[in-house]
Amino acid sequence: MVAISLMIEGQNGLTWPRWKKLVAEAEQLGFAGLFRSDHFTNAKPPDMDSLEMIVSLTYLADHSQRLHFGPLVAPVSFRNPMLLARQAAALDDLSNGRMILGLGAGWQEREHTLFGYDLGDTRTKMSRLQEALEVITRLLNSDEPVTFEGHYYQLRGATLLPRPQRRGGPEILIGGGGVKWSLPLVVRYATQWNVAYLAPDAFRERAATLDKMLQAAGRKP
Repeated sequence: MVAISLMIEGQNGLTWPRWKKLVAEAEQLGFAGLFRSDHFTNAKPPDMDSLEMIVSLTYLADHSQRLHFGPLVAPVSFRNPMLLARQAAALDDLSNGRMILGLGAGWQEREHTLFGYDLGDTRTKMSRLQEALEVITRLLNSDEPVTFEGHYYQLRGATLLPRPQRRGGPEILIGGGGVKWSLPLVVRYATQWNVAYLAPDAFRERAATLDKMLQAAGRKP
């Protein structure tokens, strides 16, 4: 049986009336999930309404019973991973375990320039994502205080309270298809993988590569 979810580009004119209607109709029509992008604005003008991601997902969590949901994906280039872990745990609890935390490195230059964030080069983006994943994973999984000394993030005896009702909190999804950078992070941290804009043959090849990497790491594809 195939489960079909919806993904909404939130920066393309998403408002409260539209989001409320989407949530209600996705639930009523039997879709498995409702996911959305996380951007301040478009990569190119014109700028359009872009309802804030966490606030909109909080509404969904409280106004649906079945839908799985989450960001597809939240860029750690402008989302603080410590706060994201805290928000995701709370949303997962509120929804009785329906949150999927989609994470990515960030890619859109324009929104970072407009709002004063440093996107960085590929190495910077991916090393920052790796640190963010480590921080988020530790905070969600550890009942003991967490200390972490990284280049981008530091924790000094931090504990998320209340602890997630679901052991380990929400599942982690990683967006990105690069064999050098993204797939090793999927193998290490994620239970779900998302990649876009690949032709069917290219996707099949990339998925097979990921399967081999998972098997080599002792994980089931």
